Amino acid sequence: MSSSPASTDALRSHPAFVQFWFARICSGFGFQMLSVAVGWQVYAMTGRAFDLGMIGLVQFIPSVMLALPAGHVADQFERRRIVLLGQTVDMLAIAALAVLSLLHVANEMLILSLVFVIGIAKAFEFPALQSMLPALVPNTVLPRAMAASASAGQAAMIMGPAVGGLLYVAGPGTVYVVCAVLYLIAVLLMAHLRYEQAQPKREPATLKTLFAGVHFIRRRPDVLGVISLDLFAVLLGGATALLPIFARDILKTGPWGLGLLRAAPAVGALLMSLWLARHHLQRRVGPIMFASVAGFGIATLVFALSSTLWLSLVALFALGAFDMVSMVIRGALVQLETPDDMRGRVSAVNAIFINTSNQLGEFESGLLAAWVGAVNATLIGGIGTLIVVVLWMRLFPSLRRRQRLQGEAATQAG
Repeated sequence: MSSSPASTDALRSHPAFVQFWFARICSGFGFQMLSVAVGWQVYAMTGRAFDLGMIGLVQFIPSVMLALPAGHVADQFERRRIVLLGQTVDMLAIAALAVLSLLHVANEMLILSLVFVIGIAKAFEFPALQSMLPALVPNTVLPRAMAASASAGQAAMIMGPAVGGLLYVAGPGTVYVVCAVLYLIAVLLMAHLRYEQAQPKREPATLKTLFAGVHFIRRRPDVLGVISLDLFAVLLGGATALLPIFARDILKTGPWGLGLLRAAPAVGALLMSLWLARHHLQRRVGPIMFASVAGFGIATLVFALSSTLWLSLVALFALGAFDMVSMVIRGALVQLETPDDMRGRVSAVNAIFINTSNQLGEFESGLLAAWVGAVNATLIGGIGTLIVVVLWMRLFPSLRRRQRLQGEAATQAG
């Protein structure tokens, strides 16, 4: 890694990316505030923990069921317009939540139905949004652009829930109004974004075109390696799902301590993303990626064995930072190895892996903790992550030896 060499390589010298980044900040903050308000409102109405799970379920179902069709659409039509349409639907659904809440006629079914609509919009929005980034900056600065884009998401994750919680004092309707305004700003920024995309070749939606992303990934060992590494590492290393248990029973702290524990990985990821946004990833990207995933596993082990709050916070901070390094490398490598007419479908497959690993990772951690305890479950997850790193280094030797993010596709199977 080295520092940014020239001002012309600075991300701020690419106005389209800057506009994209601000749109991402606005929609990210809006979504995080929305998540807090919906959870509080539904739980206040019903008092049932099951209903909180339903909020996640109505978002998870469309994200997986519609991923492949959404990827096909992202490769068939202008991606900026797909994102614009998706964010417009998000804004209108949130505005409906605001009206229902301010009129005091909202109920659980109406809220879940509108959240489901938002889930459908985001299912189509995600692969198009991910595929836009390579067209906004040169390939040489794409990793830094991805890090900067990730920093927007991390900042929203850290501050969005806090702002949403403070605004909720004035009622859920107030939160939804602010969220809708943030989405309106994102829509306006996206509507005026200068985005150039080659005219896509229109193909009918068949099983072959829908699964083209899967077939492409199978033929590219490095792409398959990074996507599957992410799946199994997240699946095994889901320590954050058990934070309430660690906070109350092991670290003997209260809700304030749990808040710090939840924020620590996001803070580590945010600071690392800001550093990566100013530095080039120029060589030894394969070894760096594997080392960062191994660091993620070691941080998980330290957290599992810690009995003091400060050490647990340090471990979670490191966990978030290591995860950000591997995420930027994985994301940039996938985008650079994928031709533009396939990026939507490959991003859609990647989205399935990400959503599945996050959801199943939390389920696996909870189930394992019920059997062997939270500490042992987290230890098993950390050890499993390290085993996956060793196995993947042997299964994907070209990825282990990879020096650069771009320019090595010729060495892979076509």
